Amino acid sequence: MPRPHRTRRITGAGTAAALLALSACSASGSDPSAEAGGQGVTGTVTVFAAASLKESFTTLGERFEKEHPGTEVAFSFGGSDGLAAGIGNGAPADVFAAASTRTMKLVTDEGLTAGSPSTFARNRLEIATAPGNPHAIDSLEDLTASGLKVVLCDETVPCGAAARTALTSGGVELEPVSYEQDVKSALTKVELKEADAAVVYRTDVKAAGDKVEGVEFPESAEAVNDCPIARLENAPNPSAAKEFVELVKSPEGRKVLSGAGFLKP
Repeated sequence: MPRPHRTRRITGAGTAAALLALSACSASGSDPSAEAGGQGVTGTVTVFAAASLKESFTTLGERFEKEHPGTEVAFSFGGSDGLAAGIGNGAPADVFAAASTRTMKLVTDEGLTAGSPSTFARNRLEIATAPGNPHAIDSLEDLTASGLKVVLCDETVPCGAAARTALTSGGVELEPVSYEQDVKSALTKVELKEADAAVVYRTDVKAAGDKVEGVEFPESAEAVNDCPIARLENAPNPSAAKEFVELVKSPEGRKVLSGAGFLKP
């Protein structure tokens, strides 16, 4: 029975169920003998991508399927470190797109990429507040106000490491009410009014629309993250993986990423 041509999103890549599902998709949907250059590209291409890339990569996945009939893009979005760990533990994936060069290095150091990764975008931080910025937050220093509930990404993930760099640059000491495992989780705390503010990527603030308000701060210039992408060495569908990476780096891909708020590499 033909597989529906729809972009799938997979979460929880670290769970056994997810790994089994990814393995089944990759084994049944790939065509390793397909020629490069877009001719004969079919089957499933499994993309592990940082949570901050969800909106833009979902759009690109839909375009990829349209441009390559017979293909399906299966995404696993999450914290870059967790995704890198999954790849290191043998999770079947074709492409890895990380939110920082540090997390990509966790994969390249193990020789798990096919060639050198390419930086396809850059991302910068903003402070996310409730609409209207009711606490009048204008700076990182304002986040230390008594009674203010602030959340950060865990320092093991790129958005958390970048936030710590910005705070250190500004000489600001901050104890958040919680550390979140990815940028979407941190932003959700603000959207649900479980937190007054979060330090997240500007792209996530933009994707949230009128659910939050973004506040720029100068220290963010000291913590800009490069976003690298690479085809994986043991990709079950290497031809489709190559074509997806090329789409992300193409003028069409950069237009989508720029529209989402990413900076040019």
